[in-house]
Amino acid sequence: MIGYYDALTIILERSPRLASRRCTSMQALGQILAGPVVSPADLPPFDNSAMDGFALCAGSARLPAGSEYTVMGAQAAGDVLVQAAGGAWEIMTGARMPAGMDTVVPVEQVEVTRHDDSGRPLHIRLGMEVAAGQHVRRAGEDVPREAEVMAAGELLQAPQLALLAALGITEVQVVRHPRVALICTGRELVDDPAQALQSGQIRNSNGPFLAARIVLAGAEVVYQQTVGDEPAAFVQALQQALQAGAEVVLSTGAVSMGRHDFVPQALRGLGAEVHFHKVQIRPGKPLLFASLPGGALCFGLPGNPASGAVGLRFFVEPALRHMLGLPLERPLRLPLRERFAKRVPLRCFLKGKVILTANGQLCATVLPGQESFKIRPLLDANAWVVVAEDADICEAGSLVDVYGLGHLQPAMIEGTP
Repeated sequence: MIGYYDALTIILERSPRLASRRCTSMQALGQILAGPVVSPADLPPFDNSAMDGFALCAGSARLPAGSEYTVMGAQAAGDVLVQAAGGAWEIMTGARMPAGMDTVVPVEQVEVTRHDDSGRPLHIRLGMEVAAGQHVRRAGEDVPREAEVMAAGELLQAPQLALLAALGITEVQVVRHPRVALICTGRELVDDPAQALQSGQIRNSNGPFLAARIVLAGAEVVYQQTVGDEPAAFVQALQQALQAGAEVVLSTGAVSMGRHDFVPQALRGLGAEVHFHKVQIRPGKPLLFASLPGGALCFGLPGNPASGAVGLRFFVEPALRHMLGLPLERPLRLPLRERFAKRVPLRCFLKGKVILTANGQLCATVLPGQESFKIRPLLDANAWVVVAEDADICEAGSLVDVYGLGHLQPAMIEGTP
């Protein structure tokens, strides 16, 4: 039986970095940048007004209250650049500053002393002193031209897509998604939730859970199948997964010591190199990792839901993260809210919560319902709490490692009275 970090080292050494591809910015949500993004232009692209009001030329001076100006024209958002010839220009928020104007006075700080018949202001008086340059958004104030605005390895989310659109960047270079196959084993499993269960049958919950988490981890599911307890059916599904282009294959069940636990032998029969089988962890101790002859990685996850969840989060996701070119994940270190006693000398991955206490302190708590067969407690967790092998008793206030539910999902925070 191997230790967790030794197992992780073996996995990362065999996880290849993936190539990059071009992707339209509109389709880049959830992608990982393969290289930096440099701004091709200033943002904003021109000086513009931050307020509805009147554009003036102040130079380096302050304009005293009571100053009067003739309104020479109007400038709305979207209007082309105009050459101002003194006086004041009525201007709207976001409108380009007329050439020669450098200051905006808000409409509520002026008195319109004369209108034309249509209500357009013709003459104004300042109601208060005006500072030079006020209420003007300068070109490049948000992003200057040639600035690096995103780094390699950055996850593209809504704010990143907004900035790409604002800068007119239509394509980005992203890391290709790892291609993953999922094979659930067990003749007791029923995939169709509408199908009535027969004696001894259960519904397949691992399939939907793992498939969803694979996508959230930045990969794509290229093949998914459920097979019984026949090695030949498993081998056939595995071969179909490889034909579908899978680079990582996950199986659930049939990796322990029972008579129907055929996965290790089936993999060896295909010429796979089994790098380890059983890890000093709970839940998920029977986990297996192998390399197939063509280079695909194979993770044999235990069949219990929590065991499969731990196997994916702390073994498969680090491999996917490495393939995406991301650095090794670093946990939060938070104090435990309550005392926790561990019964076994294994590294324990526990469903937990990150909580903001009434006095403003972040802490972690271990949830009840840690049994590996239970699904419902997964809904209550917002984080994983990890207790090391040599920590038998963790007193309240002792520090523990805390990870988000996924490597691309930071731990959420919940308040408590």
